[in-house]
Amino acid sequence: MVILLQPVTFNSDVNVNPKCKPSPVPVPVIDLTDPDAKTHIVKACEELGFFKVVNHGVRPNLLTQLEEEANKFFALSQSLKEKAGPPDPFGYGSKSIGSSGDMGWLEYILLNANHHLSFTKTTAVFQQAPAIFREAVEEYMEEMKGLASKVLDMVEEELSIEPKEKLSKLVKVKESDSCLRMNHYPEKEETHDKEEIGFGEHTDPQLVSVLRSNDTEGLQICLKDGSWVSVPPDHSSFFLSVGDTLQVMTNGRFKSVKHRVLTNTKRSRLSMIYFAGPPLTEKIAPMSCLVPKQEEQLYKELTWCQYKSYCYKTKLGDYRLGLFEK
Repeated sequence: MVILLQPVTFNSDVNVNPKCKPSPVPVPVIDLTDPDAKTHIVKACEELGFFKVVNHGVRPNLLTQLEEEANKFFALSQSLKEKAGPPDPFGYGSKSIGSSGDMGWLEYILLNANHHLSFTKTTAVFQQAPAIFREAVEEYMEEMKGLASKVLDMVEEELSIEPKEKLSKLVKVKESDSCLRMNHYPEKEETHDKEEIGFGEHTDPQLVSVLRSNDTEGLQICLKDGSWVSVPPDHSSFFLSVGDTLQVMTNGRFKSVKHRVLTNTKRSRLSMIYFAGPPLTEKIAPMSCLVPKQEEQLYKELTWCQYKSYCYKTKLGDYRLGLFEK
């Protein structure tokens, strides 16, 4: 089952890669209750690195509640929000993305998903909001962990990966280095001369990312030929994207997808992204069950901590997988 994306048009002044031009592309829509879902997931990871899932089992009222509470947080006065910032990387941030000079038309909160660990800035976010916000966030994180793990379980089964839960266990264990990011792109005066960068082009370094947004458009993905396509929003479904770590572990069979957010609207956009990451000490390398011969492995071994630290020192658009390449 697929949906067709509508082509978008840009003015030549837009600050994006000139090699990337708008074009239509079908995004796979995968029903997780379909017996053949695992086959469709692997195909989507190989061909696009991006797909939408339906019949995911996450209750709709949780999605509605969390979106409402997140909007309330971003509606707070700037002085209150800044009590949870600047990000370290957790906490509240505005316009500045990371520590390498990247900027965007957004404000955000980044929250640690490891409940057994305490981070001052994560706690500070919840101190500015009612208890129901924290409760909704924690339930949502558990649901996202379950969804990411389920998808990785399906990948393992389809590819006959051994040992079992080789991938999903990296997300399920309490040491998993996962996090939740909420991006708020404020409404702005619509301009007809150019699109503005909300969040610059990049790939995600983790295993997989699970994305949900409200019904405001803006997300785009870059295809293998360098063309950009818009992804129609769907607030009731989730989009999953392959991250750098999964690309390495599959020896390039799966491709991490480059994506960005453009803003040129009078309507605000709210997105929530769960980044499913492995434990910091986990050694990342091509899986021997997929690539038994060392000489055929495209990437060398690094720990997740090493790669994560490297990513924090780079700019969004940098090609970071070169660190892994032999």
